[in-house]
Amino acid sequence: MKKILTISLLLFLAVKAYGQIEQDKVLHYLGGNLYGLVGAGVANEISDGDRTWTFVGAVGGSLLIGLAKEAIDQNQYGGWSNEDLLATVLGGVTIGATIDIFKKRKQRKREQLFKDATKTVDYRHQMKFPIKTTEINSLFVLGMSSTVLER
Repeated sequence: MKKILTISLLLFLAVKAYGQIEQDKVLHYLGGNLYGLVGAGVANEISDGDRTWTFVGAVGGSLLIGLAKEAIDQNQYGGWSNEDLLATVLGGVTIGATIDIFKKRKQRKREQLFKDATKTVDYRHQMKFPIKTTEINSLFVLGMSSTVLER
């Protein structure tokens, strides 16, 4: 119940906050998400999956596109906006953090699967039937008790 209440409150606040954000900032945030994803993909390939460089690539990709967009706005409209640049970079930071969280979870799952696959199990203590000799008769192969013959 506590989780549901917390999630509901956060959702309500997010909806209220969305009404206060200009549509331009939302577009800059989404652009930062997209170019952060591209930057993270490129950095991931170059660094052979290093988590730190993947995050730096996400932030760097969004920062580059944000600086380019603001330079174009300055040239065409005469207006540089640090708030727009911040919204774009925050989009990249969000993507970088999300990728890092899911990558860490995937890595932990992979490590657990590897541990489960490579552990050795001693089955000797799990044998339920008594073996008194190494001689195997036909009743043992059929799974029958030797008491069957005594009747």
